[in-house]
Amino acid sequence: MDKGLRYLPPATPCHYLPEQMWRLEYRIVNQLSQQEFHDLVARGWRRFGNMLFRPRCPSCIACQPIRVIADAFKPDRSQRRVTKLNADTRLEIGQPTLDDERLDLYFRHHAHHADQKGWPDPDIDRGVRHIHSIVAGPLPVMEWAYYRDDKLVAVSYVDDLGDGFSGIYFYHDPEYRKYSLGTWICLSLIEEAAQRHLPYVYLGYYIAGCRSMEYKGQFGPNQVLQPDGQWVNFRG
Repeated sequence: MDKGLRYLPPATPCHYLPEQMWRLEYRIVNQLSQQEFHDLVARGWRRFGNMLFRPRCPSCIACQPIRVIADAFKPDRSQRRVTKLNADTRLEIGQPTLDDERLDLYFRHHAHHADQKGWPDPDIDRGVRHIHSIVAGPLPVMEWAYYRDDKLVAVSYVDDLGDGFSGIYFYHDPEYRKYSLGTWICLSLIEEAAQRHLPYVYLGYYIAGCRSMEYKGQFGPNQVLQPDGQWVNFRG
């Protein structure tokens, strides 16, 4: 791994817990081996393209890296229902592609969230740059494409860490909300990891008290990373 650029910006109001201040530490690298990346993720780092980041907040440690123990996973009643709903959802795993179908799906996903959650209004140029920032970089990224009725309904970008999968980002069709595609993407990651005898699925950060991040704790058994660098059993 090259030394790259390291940057620790000033703290700003937190997007997830409004009463807190947050700060991310960044590293931008052009060379990175899979083993080096695995070791960084095991210490709480995440990746978008050639940008690595981790929380370095001044007075809060609510962001906890979380990973699911794939071969011991025990779906709850709701997750079993989602699995049944998606029995006919087809998954294709391959290299990232950027085309009109994916851009349209990305745009509609963000337009829905702008309406429902106050996200910024979507912009195609911004979407192209966003997707490019995810898939470009020193390591290959997998694209997991999900289809129903021969229609693309969800896309997830995934890193292969050697000992498991790390979900990077996903978007899905709001017209197929009844299939709980966000949950299904997580379940399919866990299922595929177990089939490949990979021990973990890394889901990013669990944040207690934040609805959009707290759901990750429902996939168990799982572990969270403590400030001392140790992974400990959390739920399940």
